[in-house]
Amino acid sequence: MEARTETVTVADGSFDLHLWLPESGGGPVVLLIPEIWGVGPYIRKVAEDLAELGYVVGAPDLFWRLRPNWVADHDEAGLAASLKLASGFDVPHGVADSAMALAHLKGLPEAGGGAAVIGFCLGGSISYLLAATAEVDAVLSFYGSAVPDATGLMEKITAPVLFVFGGSDPYIPREQVAKVEEAAAGRPGIETYVAEKAGHAFHNHEAPQFYDPEAAPVAWARAVEFLRRHLG
Repeated sequence: MEARTETVTVADGSFDLHLWLPESGGGPVVLLIPEIWGVGPYIRKVAEDLAELGYVVGAPDLFWRLRPNWVADHDEAGLAASLKLASGFDVPHGVADSAMALAHLKGLPEAGGGAAVIGFCLGGSISYLLAATAEVDAVLSFYGSAVPDATGLMEKITAPVLFVFGGSDPYIPREQVAKVEEAAAGRPGIETYVAEKAGHAFHNHEAPQFYDPEAAPVAWARAVEFLRRHLG
């Protein structure tokens, strides 16, 4: 598996886009939008897993305006530092940067066969917000806290979407998740999966305070199947 770093240029600067290529050398692209810990061990492992499935994967440095190449430890101190940093994060900038990263991915010589966006936590919110304007073939949003209060955006999204939530998430109460389920009900291409006993960030195997070893593989299998169905 080949990995390299690309540079994405925007109006007020530039940022890194970490890239992973499948053994075939090319394929459909997946923009992997990270959580507040940055492009650290967890996101890199997810990227490697996706590349092994045949996708060209790119993970942008979301926090480049605040702390370039921010990576925090998956412990209480790292969580506190990440939350503090994220409090100064500009979401519209993050969505715009992600759109530029997606365009960069699509323009790579290794790209072909469609494009998807997948995001976790903060990235789960951004992937959903991005889907309202981006041309993609699939969108996966894992526990995006901005989703419940922005369900009206579903009217603008034409791509298939899979929302993943934990039913016992203290950051996104179950009644908020229910708002997403209600808004998605009956919409072609919109799916919601709730791991009822799991909390927030339950797929993050690097964060023992969040990881759920029973719920994580089930949700990931659902996500992989969704990607294969819509992206190939």
